[in-house]
Amino acid sequence: MEDSSFELLESPRLRLRRFRPGDAEALARYRSDPEVARLQSWESPYALDEAARFIETLVRVSPGKPGAWFQFAVTLIGGGPLIGDCALRTTRADPRQAELGFTFATPYQRQGYASEAVRAVLAYAFTTLAMHRVFAITDVRNHPAQRLLERTGFRREAHFVQSTWFKDEYVSELLYAQLESEFHGH
Repeated sequence: MEDSSFELLESPRLRLRRFRPGDAEALARYRSDPEVARLQSWESPYALDEAARFIETLVRVSPGKPGAWFQFAVTLIGGGPLIGDCALRTTRADPRQAELGFTFATPYQRQGYASEAVRAVLAYAFTTLAMHRVFAITDVRNHPAQRLLERTGFRREAHFVQSTWFKDEYVSELLYAQLESEFHGH
């Protein structure tokens, strides 16, 4: 179910909100980090004007819109710059399923922020958006993402061997998923 009134989610340490034009510089900075970009769909460096254009496209998108990625901008509760983002894309074929993604700036990794943000997005997806299943696909080389997904209740469903052409090579991917009933402990 699409949530056109979405404005804000909060967790104990984080605020997840819509992207704003003022986020472009921080977005371009962490997407330009070669280590952050290495296993993501964009190239480094990530230009400021590209970040600004990307943010402009998000104005017309709401969480739960089938086929569209919605990016949640993540900041610390006390204010400050963008530290990362979580993304949710409701599938066109079944609007009760969604794909999850996440990216965090290097200085904010390994502090539990990504896990906290993912848990907040999952709670929102399974309650407000009434999702049945949320899944995530990660490169087999992305061990931190695999640990995060497992820590937040996802289970590994599949291992696709050299199944995707990505940045000039075939890569293997892992599929993780979590059902609403698993999230709520049924």
